[in-house]
Amino acid sequence: MQHGRQLKDQIANNIEVYRSRMLTSGLKEDQLAERSQRYLGQFTGKDAAYRAIMDGIAEGSGQALLDIALLNARYELLYSAWSEFGKPTAESIRSECTSFGGRDAFEGGGVQLGQNWDWFTGIEGALLQWKSGETTVLGFTEAGVAGAKIGLNSAGIGLCVNGLGASADDWKADSVPFHLRTWRILQSTSFEQAVGYAVAPRPACSANFFVGSVDGGVATVETSPLGSRVIYQDTAEPLVHANHFRTPEALGVHQSWLESGRVSTYHRCERMETLLDAPVSAEDLHAAMRDHEGGAIAICRHPVETDPAELQTHTALAAHLELDAGRFNYTWGPPCESEFTTVSL
Repeated sequence: MQHGRQLKDQIANNIEVYRSRMLTSGLKEDQLAERSQRYLGQFTGKDAAYRAIMDGIAEGSGQALLDIALLNARYELLYSAWSEFGKPTAESIRSECTSFGGRDAFEGGGVQLGQNWDWFTGIEGALLQWKSGETTVLGFTEAGVAGAKIGLNSAGIGLCVNGLGASADDWKADSVPFHLRTWRILQSTSFEQAVGYAVAPRPACSANFFVGSVDGGVATVETSPLGSRVIYQDTAEPLVHANHFRTPEALGVHQSWLESGRVSTYHRCERMETLLDAPVSAEDLHAAMRDHEGGAIAICRHPVETDPAELQTHTALAAHLELDAGRFNYTWGPPCESEFTTVSL
């Protein structure tokens, strides 16, 4: 209810923007309604508590429950549409996120992770804090999405995410939706539980979950309808992940959307690996997150004015999570435009 009331205007904005992006992706109005209704059923059947939060957001914001379902299922609705109809040209080389993390790879020690979350301009976000039993969770969400997707908790668990895509993605699959997964991961109390929520069951749409734990270390969990792969940090250097499967043949996935020359994901991944030479100071890390090498396909992203307005993207959030200290450092918008703000559990 608080979420819906306090973010009423932002939720209305996100519904309008996402509806527009989904129609631009190739979906028709009747298809969008059908798929939103199906996902409302998925949330209801998979987790009554999550569905109750959606009900509260709808009531607090004055929005239709089906539109709140559209927001909470926006990952599956958009990514499956892109796999089904082909991603728009301007988006074929620019978009999405660069994640990183490691144990004892950063000055100050401990487990740290983070990302530049690159997404459509015009999307409104917020920070949420809530209690799950004895565990306090602090994380970022898009207004109207019930759970956070980037954040940390008092049990020492942290999460970042990357969008992935494969030709096997299918919105009709009966599986736990992406945002319900991230909500569960961020309420986990152990590394094993968090990785387990990321891995099983197999998702409708591919995704990467970058999981950290003060007790367990760091792993990046690539998931697809064909299976999942957990990659653990095994050197002193941080792990880095962008928007491609690191070894697609290991899962037998076909990344058809990369055939259009989408080079940004490879550039950002390789550039971040180069910049994060352990041990990494906070100043060096934040400089890497502000890196502009590559221009339009750089780590720190800015709208390309020649792209259609509905396809323009930027770094909407930069997040640096210090799990041992319980600190969430962030900037709204590209990190080159402001200093990091710190909030703590």
